[in-house]
Amino acid sequence: MLDCSASMRNDGNLARAKGLLLSLMQEAYQRRDHVALLCFAGEMVELRLPPRRASAWNDDWVAPIATGGGTPLALGVHRAGQLLEKSESRQRWLWLLTDGRSSESPARPEAADVACVVDFEAARVLLHRAQQLATRWQAGYLTAERAA
Repeated sequence: MLDCSASMRNDGNLARAKGLLLSLMQEAYQRRDHVALLCFAGEMVELRLPPRRASAWNDDWVAPIATGGGTPLALGVHRAGQLLEKSESRQRWLWLLTDGRSSESPARPEAADVACVVDFEAARVLLHRAQQLATRWQAGYLTAERAA
């Protein structure tokens, strides 16, 4: 899941998130994993990549992903849960790349066997919401710097 809300424009966060996304997709391609990509912003969640076996990725693929609006985190997590429920993978991972700038605190989807939150928060006043969400989800937690 990729947070494409307006706050992700700050300090190059979306660009860094796209770079990490490409790295994750490359690893998935090498392992022959199945992947999907949900982008969420404003009031919508967009399935940018329907579930399928990972293929080779490049910068052109993520370049069109833009930012704007609020952070519909609960809607995005709900949609991710639906996709994971349909997955027949042995182990279903949920990666959330976000700056945590949402007042929503959705539950971890039951279908997510493993979850990891990558925190891109870089504001003057840190809210630590992504870290709090990871704790509630009993998920892995990485700052963007550590994930790079």
